[in-house]
Amino acid sequence: MSDVADLAREFREKLGKLEEELGRVVVGQRDVVRQTLVAILAGGHVLLEGTPGLGKTLLCRSMAEALDLQFRRIQFTPDLMPADILGTLVVTEDEQGRKGFEFQAGPIFGNLILADEINRATPKTQSALLEAMQEGRVTTAGEVRPLPDPFFVLATQNPIEMEGTYPLPEAQLDRFLFKIDVPSQGVDALVEILRRTTGATVESPSQAVSGEELRRFRGLVREVPAAEPVLRYAARLVRATNPGAEEATEQVKRFVRYGSSPRGAQAIVLCAKASALLAGRSHVDPEDIAAVALPALRHRVLLNFEGEAEGVSPDAIVGEILERTPQLDPKVASQL
Repeated sequence: MSDVADLAREFREKLGKLEEELGRVVVGQRDVVRQTLVAILAGGHVLLEGTPGLGKTLLCRSMAEALDLQFRRIQFTPDLMPADILGTLVVTEDEQGRKGFEFQAGPIFGNLILADEINRATPKTQSALLEAMQEGRVTTAGEVRPLPDPFFVLATQNPIEMEGTYPLPEAQLDRFLFKIDVPSQGVDALVEILRRTTGATVESPSQAVSGEELRRFRGLVREVPAAEPVLRYAARLVRATNPGAEEATEQVKRFVRYGSSPRGAQAIVLCAKASALLAGRSHVDPEDIAAVALPALRHRVLLNFEGEAEGVSPDAIVGEILERTPQLDPKVASQL
């Protein structure tokens, strides 16, 4: 028990230092930094959406530096091919002049992968990430090749410039643990950005957590207990996103085509465990579930034609679900 307590104390100290280092570089995006960190601790991938210049790429690069992870950036373009990501066989020749094939690994073979403007690549190239994100491995030239551990994909996309882009299919979106909206900064944050980036020196984060420590912390996150009422709360939130479910709200029934899969519930519970640890708690509270529900569900709620025509946002749908879903299951409450 003391070993777990010591590891939890180390977790809070190290992660507090990590957030401090990231805050020195990424200004005015504290919630975005925390949500990205929670997703990484839960072992998942993140989709960052925001207009250009808000620090999405900077966050990804700084996260890799502060975690001492091997960073790879892939700039997605319409002419990018799957082999450009995964790697390919190249012809080699030895000292005796004999020719053969050798696998040349692509940029996917890293710890933290920045998939920049992922919606600019064709669906064929986007799908090359599916096996990597789900299984932690890729299949090239008929051979299965494991990816480094830990392995995370942080993808970015621009929501306002849609010409020449390819929206991510539902199967691809479901592989992302979180979808995080990156908001624009206020005046004070902009002034601080100018102060830090237009001077003689530019801040860079120091290493706060090693790759080995991150692996141990990810294991600790999974050990955090979540009582059945808390799990039921997460399950009812996810059920409420499905228009055919008993728990669905009127907005869901009217505007939603498809709701979240069980992956949404898994994302909520895992990230709630990480959030609880970061808050200094040894168990998951319903507040932890509610805190991570929006980034875990917003990309798993697919609107129908009426919802899109009315301009309803998935955030509004999930927000109403959080308001109308009691933290204690009514069936259980009636028996108390």
